[in-house]
Amino acid sequence: MARALVTLLSDFGTADGYVAEMKGMLLTEASEATVVDVSHDVAAQDVDGARLALARYWKRFPEGAIHVVVVDPGVGTERRAIAVESQRRFLVGPDNGVLSPALLAPGARIVSLPIPHSASATFHGRDVFIPAAVHLAQGHGFDALGPPVDDPIVRRTPEPRRAADGAIEGQVVTVDRFGNLITNLIGVRGGMAVVGKRVAPVRRTYGDVKPGELVALVGSSGLLEIAVRDGHAAATLGVRRGDAVTLRGGAGA
Repeated sequence: MARALVTLLSDFGTADGYVAEMKGMLLTEASEATVVDVSHDVAAQDVDGARLALARYWKRFPEGAIHVVVVDPGVGTERRAIAVESQRRFLVGPDNGVLSPALLAPGARIVSLPIPHSASATFHGRDVFIPAAVHLAQGHGFDALGPPVDDPIVRRTPEPRRAADGAIEGQVVTVDRFGNLITNLIGVRGGMAVVGKRVAPVRRTYGDVKPGELVALVGSSGLLEIAVRDGHAAATLGVRRGDAVTLRGGAGA
């Protein structure tokens, strides 16, 4: 049996021992597993932030990888715990839309995980999701985890829309650690991005403008992002997730 690879994404931080508890449980039962800490710095209870982070990496790992995602503001409530088999990879986490990138892939299968009476009402990461990851890491069957689910909660990034004047209207979907505004505008070339009353020319690289100037470019995810060279665009513009961005004069506009 190939050595299992398990990734962890959470909003726990690393100061309180929660991540260590999960890793201890995992490695006690699956000592040969390779564990990858993707991040534990997702903003507290930020399901959409975790969803967007997951979208970047889950298919970059080898087939058979097990992705555990614990950003779970509904822990202990009636929300389901689920596991997903998608694109020959496995994902485990709460049924709150955080696993949507895998749920939306063709052929995804979902099962509901049992929640033991002994499980803490505040820590399903340790008591529900890690045991499911152990089950998979030990080579046991996916279907044995629980009954099938056909109505998982799915979150989608809003679609841009075309305005009457031909401009494309979108929004900021997340802000990265550099303060760059990541939008839902895809694959644009040329033109200008308008945020509030500020205009950012669309260029190829951050270095195509002077330090301190606004610039828009297509980032590594294929989405248009707005940055301040050597600065923090979100703070400079006072912009946050959900704020409007308009593309004028770009390809197809």
